[in-house]
Order: sequence, then structure tokens, then C-alpha cells
Amino acid sequence: MNEDMKNTTQKSQLLDGVRKGRPEPAQHGAGRFTVSKTVWRQLGKNLGNGLDMMGLWIDDTQVHMAVYEVETHEFIIASHNISNKGFPSVGQSHAPAIRPERTIRDLYGAKVEGLPDKRPWLDHGKWPLTHPLKKKPDRAKKHKPYAFLAAKGEGLHQIPVGPVHAGIIEPGHFRFNCAGETVVRLEQRLGYTHKGIEKLLEGKTPDEAAPVCARISGDSTVAYSCAFARAVERAFEIEIPARARWLRALMAELERLANHFGDIGAICNDAAFAFLHAHFGLLREDVLQAAGLCFDHRLMMDCVIPGGVAHDLDEEGRDTLEILLQGLRERLPRLLEVYDNTPSLQNRTRNTGYLDPALARQFACGGFVGRASGRSFDARRDLACEPYTFLSFETPVLEKGDVDSRVWIRIREAEQSLSLCEQILRLMPEGEMKMEIDGAGGKPAEGVAVVEGFRGDILIWLRLDADGRISRCYPRDPSVFQWPLLEAVIENNIVADFPLCNKSFNCSYSGHDL
Repeated sequence: MNEDMKNTTQKSQLLDGVRKGRPEPAQHGAGRFTVSKTVWRQLGKNLGNGLDMMGLWIDDTQVHMAVYEVETHEFIIASHNISNKGFPSVGQSHAPAIRPERTIRDLYGAKVEGLPDKRPWLDHGKWPLTHPLKKKPDRAKKHKPYAFLAAKGEGLHQIPVGPVHAGIIEPGHFRFNCAGETVVRLEQRLGYTHKGIEKLLEGKTPDEAAPVCARISGDSTVAYSCAFARAVERAFEIEIPARARWLRALMAELERLANHFGDIGAICNDAAFAFLHAHFGLLREDVLQAAGLCFDHRLMMDCVIPGGVAHDLDEEGRDTLEILLQGLRERLPRLLEVYDNTPSLQNRTRNTGYLDPALARQFACGGFVGRASGRSFDARRDLACEPYTFLSFETPVLEKGDVDSRVWIRIREAEQSLSLCEQILRLMPEGEMKMEIDGAGGKPAEGVAVVEGFRGDILIWLRLDADGRISRCYPRDPSVFQWPLLEAVIENNIVADFPLCNKSFNCSYSGHDL
């Protein structure tokens, strides 16, 4: 038996072991099974090689891990009961789990057996309570100064950057260890935008919670709203009108276009090429203005709601979008020619900020970051639902893994989004745009959904009580698995290239910190 067949068999046996656990009948959108400590440990040891960890979270009695099997596209949730000793660390064998487990410790106070990094993560010692999501939170304690990891070597020096940055940008701290201009180690300190989202969602009805989820990361408001709405709809086991599903996809692709255009221009600006920054900024503005005319909000915030959408698309809106798409198709190729034929710009973006494809796979890195390094996961295709099952599109993938590749993935995705918007306008069915959801389900229920945002896959899992109110909701931003990789790509680059690498990732602080 060759190595690939051996790995496939091993993964299949692992998932069989998960499925033999106690099934949770109230779970919809993916099977959820309670497993033993032995299965939990085995699962953790075999993640990252075609078996991707998609999320890791906790409630009062169990820890949960969402797992995706690349070859079969199977999506499953394993749960493990928490004992007095806590639960075994997944991070001791699978590095991407370390930060989520540190988050669990900070918020819930749960013991994580064998956690490799015991430093606090989101808790900076400024909260009035310690472990605020615990049933009985503890009083706040004084924290020791955060112990950044040391880099040893002759002539090394440190450069602290942030958390306050120049311009309009969220707060985050970056500690550089450098030899001259070359970065030897970068370490991040995040958590400054923690807002207590998970606590805010507790006890709310789906209609009350939807605006909160729409604001987790404002540039992904449509994607978050879609993920939350689909999780609710799956928990209630309802199917919304077909037109609503198509309108959601249209909004999501417009959101993708606006953000990709903005990112491409901003990356060029960080390479001191303001010309393309200005022109791609105009493209982004055109998309936002059209969205505002069609859906009464430039970012389309609160336009996606549980049960459907809040705004329909009339004939005037359809004409507006057709004019927009035609104009973008005419202008985009000329700008791409400038990008590809400017040597000074190419000198900055090519071979800068290399992300090893093996790391991208290990961290289940989604979106343009993962696809620029060979990981082709796309929730629109791999966990597809209507209307994407009826639409024709490709998922662009490159292997080079540098800043230039992340730019070109955005470009190719923008081209695909243009095509998808055109197809949606042509094929979208008539009919109702929303339905009422009965807020009292009569029994507890759970739902999970994965949606492809412009950064990558967004996961939302929630549990509703018998009255239809949220007892637990876990949102997971793609940035959770992208931020750690930024530390890796900047090594052996010069300090001046950090803004370029950082913008090519464009991770969300707010989506990560919750």
C-alpha cells in the first residue's frame, strides 16, 4: 500500500471512529458526534494532512471541533465531554489549534491538558472579570507583562509596532526581532478589538442577533449575515424562497468585488504605486455606489436576514448592476496591464512574503491566502448550495505563494465574480424574497453553516433553546488561521516589506478578536 492510500485509509478510519460516537440529533448542517478522549486525541494527531480543522470552540460541558475531509468533502463535528481535568490539547500535536485553545482558556477558564503555550491571548488584564463566559466568572487578576518569545543572536534588535497605527486601521501589536533590516522573528499580540460578541449573542432571538453578526467584521457583513442566517435556518430545518438565495449570492459577489478591488489598490499603494491605488479605489467606489442604489446600503449591511433578504432587486437596480458590470469589464483589463508591466511594482511584489504550501494546508488556510499557496478549498464549490450549484465558475489556484500571487488570485476571483453576477442577473427566479421564522421551536436545536467570504470561509455554529433564543453561538473568521501565517511569511524579508505582506493578507482584527 503506497503512502497516499495509507493516509486515505487512516483518515477514513478516524472519521468512522467519530461517527461511532454518540450522535447529536438536534444538530443540522453537519453531523455532530460525542467521542471518547482516545478518539479526540487521535483526531488531533492526524489533522493537517487532508483532514482540516475548521473550528475549535467550547460550551459549558463540551469542546467541539469542526473537521473537513478534503478528498470526500465531508464536513463533521466531533465533541468531547469536559472533565474536571479539562480536555486534551489539540494544539500539542496540531499548531493551528493553539490560539483557539488559548482563547478558550481566557474566556471560559477551562483547563487544556498539555497546551504548549499557556500565555493569555485575548485577555490583556483589562477586563473587570476573568473568564467572562464561565458560569460564575472569576474576579479580575493582575497580569504579568506579556512575555514575547525571544530571538537570540549577535546584533539582534527589537522593533515594537502598534497597537496604534498610522491611518484608519484596527489595533494590533507586532514585535519584530531583526538583524539589520532583515526580520528574524515576528510575533503578534492581538485581542485589542475584543467586544464580547459571543456573550452579546446569548439570549437573543435570531432577529435580534442578526445585526450583531453583521457587524463582527464590517467588510464581510454580507458573508457573516449569510452564515448566521443559514445556521439559523438549518437549526429550524426550513428552506427559504429560491429568489432569496440568489439575491444573497448576488450581494456576496458584489461584496467580494468591492473588497478585492480595494485590496489590490492598497497593496499597490504599499509598494508606492499610487496610480493603481487611485484607479482600483474608483472601481471599489463604483461597486459600493451601485450596491447602495440597489439595496439601500453601500455595504449591504442588514440586507441578509434569517428567512431571506430585506431588500429585493427591482428593474432599475438590475439596470444599474448591468451598467456597473459592463463598465468594470471594460476598465479592469487596462489596469491589469499597468500592474503586470510596471517593473518597479513587480520588483516589490514578486518573491516577497512567501507562504509555503505545506503551511497553508496545515492551517487549513482559506481564501486568497490559501489559494495563492496551492490550497484550493472554496465553500461555494466544496460545500455548495443553491444558487452556486446552478452557476458556472472556477476557483483560481496558484502555487508560488508570494504577494504577487495573492494579488493575482484576487484579480482572477474578481473576474469570476463578474461572471457570477452576470449569470445571477440572467437566471435569478422570480418569487418571494423572505419568509417568517417561528421564533419558538419548542425544543433545543443546533445549526452550522460555512460561507465563502472574500477573505475565505466563515463558520458559524449556534444552539437555540426551546424558546428559539440563542444559548450559544460560535463565529469563526478566516483570519483565525491566517494571522499566524503572517508571522511565517515575513521572516527573512526586510522590515519595509511588512506593510506589503500584511496588506496582501488583509486579516481582520475585529473578526479574530470577537
